[in-house]
Amino acid sequence: MIQKSTIDRIMEATDIVEVIGEFVQLKKRGANYVGLSPFANERTPSFTVSPAKGIFKDFSTGKGGSAVTFLMELEKFSYPEALKWLAKKYGIEVEETVEAPENREEELRRESLLIVSAFAAKFFHETLLETEEGRSIGLSYFKERGFSTEIIKKFELGYSPDQWEAFTETAINMGYQPQFLEESGLSVRRENGSMYDRYRGRVMFPIHSSTGRIIAFGGRTLKKDKNVPKYVNSPESEIYHKSDVLYGFYFAKKSIREQDNCYLVEGYADVLSVFQAGIENVVASSGTSLTTEQIKLIGRQTKNITILYDGDSAGIKAAIRGLSLLYKERFNVKIVSFPDGHDPDSYVRNQGSAGFKYYIENKAKSLVEFYLTTVDKGDLIDPVKKIKVADDLAEILSNNLEPEFRKDYIKQVAENLKIGEAGFLNAVNKLVLAKHNKAFEQNRPVLPNPDFESDNSDIEEHRDEIISTDLLYSDQSQEKEIVRLLLHYGSRMIDWDGIANTYIGPFIIAELSDVTFDHPVCKQITEIYRREVENGVLPDEAYFIHHKDKAIVDLTINMLASKYSLSENWYEMHRITVYDEQVNMKATILGAIFHLKKHKVGKMLEDLRTQLQKADTEADQEILLNQYMRMKKVEKSISDFLGSVIIK
Repeated sequence: MIQKSTIDRIMEATDIVEVIGEFVQLKKRGANYVGLSPFANERTPSFTVSPAKGIFKDFSTGKGGSAVTFLMELEKFSYPEALKWLAKKYGIEVEETVEAPENREEELRRESLLIVSAFAAKFFHETLLETEEGRSIGLSYFKERGFSTEIIKKFELGYSPDQWEAFTETAINMGYQPQFLEESGLSVRRENGSMYDRYRGRVMFPIHSSTGRIIAFGGRTLKKDKNVPKYVNSPESEIYHKSDVLYGFYFAKKSIREQDNCYLVEGYADVLSVFQAGIENVVASSGTSLTTEQIKLIGRQTKNITILYDGDSAGIKAAIRGLSLLYKERFNVKIVSFPDGHDPDSYVRNQGSAGFKYYIENKAKSLVEFYLTTVDKGDLIDPVKKIKVADDLAEILSNNLEPEFRKDYIKQVAENLKIGEAGFLNAVNKLVLAKHNKAFEQNRPVLPNPDFESDNSDIEEHRDEIISTDLLYSDQSQEKEIVRLLLHYGSRMIDWDGIANTYIGPFIIAELSDVTFDHPVCKQITEIYRREVENGVLPDEAYFIHHKDKAIVDLTINMLASKYSLSENWYEMHRITVYDEQVNMKATILGAIFHLKKHKVGKMLEDLRTQLQKADTEADQEILLNQYMRMKKVEKSISDFLGSVIIK
């Protein structure tokens, strides 16, 4: 368990804009920063970061919290993992206290895999640089490929000795548990229970997570034996899912944001050579087709992607159709194919940085344009092949959601294929409509009463409005209003009716000592607030923003965050005055307290009416009636008080 003093230091050092800016492209808007949600596919930014409050709020998914919460949501970190990531970023040493093993089993398992992977990377890297075998074989290979010492160290390249148990034996002797060596894929267990190294006599490419921790490896053989696989990669594990990772992304993400473009290549060497040439916004899919998670990873940084294909890449034409799915995520996609015999690695080494950039700028084509360059004249003569080409292009275009984009390319395709523009437009529109209908059916909410939708369509259309309006007057909404006021104004001094040396927070808690909260999280927050006040502590918003309980954090963020902010020039432009609750804090605070009390009394009156209807004897009826009349007087006194407070 991380000590509280250390957590406080981490929180004080953390700049939430800086942290989230490593994952999301943020733009300043007034006092806040906005960007596209990293948790959903959207066109209009609904993701807001408030540096003043130290919180983020994603209005498209409802997620929100501190920098710690963000890392937990996005990177699936545990609470301690997120704190350690921040501590490392800001150079803070983490001191931990012992926690019960049963509470840390899952955390320890994942952390153990990360620790053993980090040790392996260090072992392979030191073997490369400090042993005779590593220098003569591994380092020589990297130097022959033109990789500088700086790049070798930055990407932590390494070499695994050409021995059966060199790494495994060293790791076990250093105290690393065999089960984690096996689970991480670094070692393989024989039938007799002994273990041996997975990577032997291979140069090693460590694979980093988006936050910089080593989670897997790719090992390349230097042998010419065709029976030996060229690459051996880490198997899937608790810390490594190949479909979620892009090689080099950790080192490239800052440049991708700055350049507003991502170069996608195929292999490790492509990334290293292009990066070394000073073009750092480059990542590799490691020879696999782009996955949804990888697309989202890039999409958090930019919506512009340039795919750099090897000149001799097989199946380039077939791959284009799959790449058109990037249109669904609203990417601007370009493709570059290098001359025969070249790949990004060889071309950048041959032409240098300037020549490489010039080639890309002049050769980059859209998916449709690139596909058309792959069409042979014979494909256009054969009617069957021509239909196949038209179908492929219609499929590509139908994935783009912008009608204007489709319109421009439909004309170009029709001219190139010598087909009717109207007929091709119709084919594309049919596919667009089919995909729209399919998406609608998959996402359409299922109503409990099938007649409700057809008979009350107008009501259903405004269902959310009706529900939210109803909630506005519910007990729970009033309880949330109390929490909101505690968070916003709890640490302010009362400045009405001559009351001195009293804070608003403790005043609210004292005034509501006779009220039981029904909303579970509101109840938790007010009870925590009461307890802290009794201990002489006045908890501020940061106390709840950084709370371990996610439900508390979520409600806190919802109460603090606002989707809209008023322009500083609003009054000058429109001469419209907007109500400010801070002008009359007495009305704001007492109004909330007594509105909640009025709701609670109303609920008690309703219960008494129900009991009166069920009462069997006159004696019971008389007792209940007396209680009812007393509560009615209480209700009237609260109503009178509310009226006087609001009017004043």
